[in-house]
Amino acid sequence: MSDRVALYLQDKHDLRESIKYVQYAEQRGFEAVWQAESRLVRDAIVPMAAYAATTERIKVGSGVINNWTRNAAVIAATFLTLDDLAPNRILLGIGAWWDPLASKVGIRRHKPLLAMREVVTTVRRLLNMEHVTFHGEFVHLTDVELDVVHGRREPRHVPIYIGATGPKMLELAGEIADGVVLNYLVSPTYNEMAMERIQAGLRRAGRSLDEFDRPQLVVCSLDQDRQRALDNARKLVTQYLGQQPHIMKASGVPQELLDEINRVLTWPATEEIERAMELVPDDVVQMITASGTPEECRAKVQEYMAAGATCPILYPLGDDVRAMIDAFAVEKA
Repeated sequence: MSDRVALYLQDKHDLRESIKYVQYAEQRGFEAVWQAESRLVRDAIVPMAAYAATTERIKVGSGVINNWTRNAAVIAATFLTLDDLAPNRILLGIGAWWDPLASKVGIRRHKPLLAMREVVTTVRRLLNMEHVTFHGEFVHLTDVELDVVHGRREPRHVPIYIGATGPKMLELAGEIADGVVLNYLVSPTYNEMAMERIQAGLRRAGRSLDEFDRPQLVVCSLDQDRQRALDNARKLVTQYLGQQPHIMKASGVPQELLDEINRVLTWPATEEIERAMELVPDDVVQMITASGTPEECRAKVQEYMAAGATCPILYPLGDDVRAMIDAFAVEKA
């Protein structure tokens, strides 16, 4: 296994409970924790601040915020503030969001590559403590800087990671970002395409793959009872089959299954998900998650690493989060 491993948290656990998991992960040698912000349920910034304030070494990342609902200057100020709380431990993960959620809250996601380029470019300049005037199609800044009066005025080391799934966004990440957050619920074979597109972007920027970080979200449903582990993962897989089919298509999930799931599920999914779960076979669950016994989970994660990922970001689905942390621990407690 890699000597790098990270934890991924969404909204399943009480926030105070999540803080304890992050502290335990730090004790067991985990490199980072990434806090999700996807559905309209839990903002990433508040948990990130809580984790940063209650740990000493572990890095804290957004996994990921979107580039549409926060002004670029506000993003920069937010991450400057987090860096004040945990200097050199903050990671800015940013993605292009997804529909239908974006459209349901009034966001029209058009020209997503240009929008991402403008936001990443200006946020980086602001965090470098530059005086910025920028007038693009999506970002408009006039004579703006991070106006630090009390505290550190030096450039902040906040690496920017683009959460990317599609080939064009992967290529953009290679060109302009410090790293990419590779998506979950994709198969290891998906990474072959991802690495090709990332390297195309890196070549454009005159950089090499060795200097570009590629952590990958991996759903991890770990249990000594193998069938229980698979069943725990099946619900999330079914939800994403219905809500984010673009991710599923990237992994080669048959279109017939996607169509069948979408006939059953509405958005947001409620009780229909139980019926839809019956349509999802074990082989699809195993193709796109690390599910099963600890040995099986470690072996699956290794497949992602062998396919180009640099650090697994483990999303624990089982009830015993500490058991998953222990199974991937880098240091003994």
